Amino acid sequence: MTENIFAVKGASPPPEKNFIKNLLIICGLITLIILLTIAASYVIDILMMSFAAILLAILLNGLGNFLRRFVDISESKAVLLVTLLLLIIFGGIIALLAPDVGEQVKHLRAELPASFNKVRMYISQFGWGRTLIENIPETDEIVSTVTNGGFLSRVGNYFSSTLGIITNIALVLLVSLYLATEPELYANGLTKLFPFGARPRVKEVLSAIGGTMQSWLVGKFASMAFIGVLTVIGLSILGVPLALLLGIIAGLFSFIPNFGPILSAVPAILLAFIESPIKAVYVIILFVAIQLIESNLVTPLIERRTVELPPALTIVVQLILGVLFGALGLIFASPILAVVVVLVQMLYIQDVLGDREISEKIKKEEGEDNSDESSEKSESADSMSILS
Repeated sequence: MTENIFAVKGASPPPEKNFIKNLLIICGLITLIILLTIAASYVIDILMMSFAAILLAILLNGLGNFLRRFVDISESKAVLLVTLLLLIIFGGIIALLAPDVGEQVKHLRAELPASFNKVRMYISQFGWGRTLIENIPETDEIVSTVTNGGFLSRVGNYFSSTLGIITNIALVLLVSLYLATEPELYANGLTKLFPFGARPRVKEVLSAIGGTMQSWLVGKFASMAFIGVLTVIGLSILGVPLALLLGIIAGLFSFIPNFGPILSAVPAILLAFIESPIKAVYVIILFVAIQLIESNLVTPLIERRTVELPPALTIVVQLILGVLFGALGLIFASPILAVVVVLVQMLYIQDVLGDREISEKIKKEEGEDNSDESSEKSESADSMSILS
């Protein structure tokens, strides 16, 4: 009888019913997030490989579009031509450097334990050093932890053989080629999953993400090459052995912000310490100087055309994804954060909070003011011409 009264008079249901309904919705969303997180933990390697394929597809598509400015060919042919050129370039580099790098890798694996033990013996002369050594595990234990378990265990198991590495690289390349040659097909398919009225905005968001990631990737690879070349030159001048290998490591690890440069500096410092502690200090100064030059010259150029990632937020996201998903989470934390920042800016700040409408209104008002000023200037110019 009460329900009929509410229906006849058009009154809203009691607050208790709304509260229970909202509570059930919240519980359902939390349960869904937990289930999706658990499911993602089982397929995280596949998800990370898919994300890597998407990043590579964005890069190949951007390079293909750049090539089409000079050559009149279709989008798919441009992507295939760019891919072929990159494979030839990287294949030639690998063929030229593989013998030297292979020998240096063997030498590095043999020298690192000895250099680490020498560092332990040196700092044991000091009181603080003895305290530190007591809390540091032995060299064999560190190597066993890194290679057989802990932080890199997931990656070590996943890429356990040369055949596995080649297979995974081929899969990533194949998927990225499909995505890069026909991006509209997959973008339109994703857009159709949303209501008709929201589809234009979804296309805007996807376009913004693609443009941001293209600029970010090009800038990141330029930064990696810059750091790698400077590291090889600097270590060669200092006379540190295995300068070529250490420079390649520094360039590759610089893909990981904040933690990558620290990790890449460790083997160079240990190898320099074998000759003398002062040379290890010079190596530290070299790595710090390279990072300062890169952060003050290369990074500002990158951030002109891409989203700016707050350093503190980047570190927090790296730690969270590193703990949850291991090394792969740490490697891809920065591009994942860049995508999330674009989504938050466009979908929440602009659409939900209405920042886009406010900014457009301000721009419109500024444009009207500028037009008024220009008209006043033109009128004054006309009057001056009449008086003259």
